[in-house]
Amino acid sequence: MSTRIVAGAPVATLINVFVVAPERQRELVDLLTRVTEETMRGVPGFVSANLHASTDGTRVINYAQWESAEAFQAMLADPAAREHMRQAGELCESFDPHLYTVDSVHHA
Repeated sequence: MSTRIVAGAPVATLINVFVVAPERQRELVDLLTRVTEETMRGVPGFVSANLHASTDGTRVINYAQWESAEAFQAMLADPAAREHMRQAGELCESFDPHLYTVDSVHHA
């Protein structure tokens, strides 16, 4: 399944903003990519993840979709996922994850 951004879609959207030193941005993106491929894709309820690296090198955004908030919460309790989150936390200055709903989508 791929990312579909649709207002009112029955998914839980995670937006996690990582603040990172520019010299560590690539390392964090590579870690998050590997973790997504090796672990998160197999977690029940995972739908998709998209990683964004800011052009100034100071931010990495993880835009992920989960089938439900409950599926996301269950992932947080998984020991393998917790270990990967710890590793990501060591590479960044801070991170700020929140679940969202999509209220509006606009196209040209």
